[in-house]
Amino acid sequence: MFSRRWPGVGIDRKKFEEIYAAERGSLERLATRNVGPSDAPDVVHNVFAAIWERAKDHLVLTPGYFVRATQLMAIGHFRADRRRARLSHAIVEEQYAPPAPQPDRIAAARQDLRQLQAALDGLPQRTRMAFLLNRLHQCTYEEIAVALAVSYSTVERDIARALMACKATDSDGDA
Repeated sequence: MFSRRWPGVGIDRKKFEEIYAAERGSLERLATRNVGPSDAPDVVHNVFAAIWERAKDHLVLTPGYFVRATQLMAIGHFRADRRRARLSHAIVEEQYAPPAPQPDRIAAARQDLRQLQAALDGLPQRTRMAFLLNRLHQCTYEEIAVALAVSYSTVERDIARALMACKATDSDGDA
């Protein structure tokens, strides 16, 4: 199974890298049996990373240790994939799809949009433009100030004015 035999060794980084380079292929073939060829390299890499982190100074490595670690990691990976697949098949569309909007909610939303549009139409052009650049196009205040050739504080005031107009429309609808 192993491309070359090596005696049990204490871990040092150079020797560990040599073992990884020498045994990676055979361990990937072993992992492929459980997880398939696309995930096998990840499994083997995870085995080596876990061993390096946990046992840098006090473990004696043998070929059997890596074989068993790879088998266990591959089985764990396979089981996790199977759980995810089972869960995704168990969920029906109604569980994750948003509910269909009710006609009364659609009518209320349209009314809110009309009120919001009226509030924005009632604003001065520069104020409306600053608000739309910020909220719809995600422009920063600095970008808006440059685009409209005004100061940063003017942009702050314009957006605050637009927000107050929108809030006033919201509170009118609640009354």
